[in-house]
Amino acid sequence: QVQLVESGGGLVQPGGSLRLSCAASGGIFVFYSMGWYRQVPGKQREWVGTIASGGSIDYADSVKGRFTISGDVAKSTVYLQMNNLKPEDTAVYYCNVRRVSGGARYWGQGTQVTVSS
Repeated sequence: QVQLVESGGGLVQPGGSLRLSCAASGGIFVFYSMGWYRQVPGKQREWVGTIASGGSIDYADSVKGRFTISGDVAKSTVYLQMNNLKPEDTAVYYCNVRRVSGGARYWGQGTQVTVSS
């Protein structure tokens, strides 16, 4: 079974930065993609960005130019560098993976990011 663990969240002032990490465990896996989502209580989970096994990276318009995904899908480890954070970035951030295109998604437990002065 796939187990994902996110870390790196915390409290940061507007304009500050945080770096989140996601690592998979529970076996040896070959993932098609790894991505980041975020969610505020009472709202739908929002896509942030995705890195695919081929190296392509896509971001939501709301974070382009501010967030950067890096890592190695083959090694089941990815990062989310968040710069120039805004209060509206406050959310629980989740990592997810897919083994194949269009396949089931696996989720981590989430890490809280709070942007406030």
